[in-house]
Amino acid sequence: MFPKLDPILHSELRLAVVSLLAGVESADFTYIKKQTGATAGNLSVQIEKLSTAGYITVEKGFKGKMPCTTCSLTPEGLEAFRKYVDALKEYIST
Repeated sequence: MFPKLDPILHSELRLAVVSLLAGVESADFTYIKKQTGATAGNLSVQIEKLSTAGYITVEKGFKGKMPCTTCSLTPEGLEAFRKYVDALKEYIST
């Protein structure tokens, strides 16, 4: 029997965001947008879903006079990511 895949992480863009954040302390919106190739609107929606799920934290502030949104992976998000990767490994090895 195959393990259930987390529906929050099973979206390509949400998985990409969490993958990026797993390797850094935090990342700003512009960096995430550039790395994923997502539109600003779509990325905003997916970040909100990850935040609502408790997988990331979102801080809004300013760099000088420019607004800046910074995202960080939560311990719950990291654990969910690890479980998702482990589940995919089971799919591959079966």
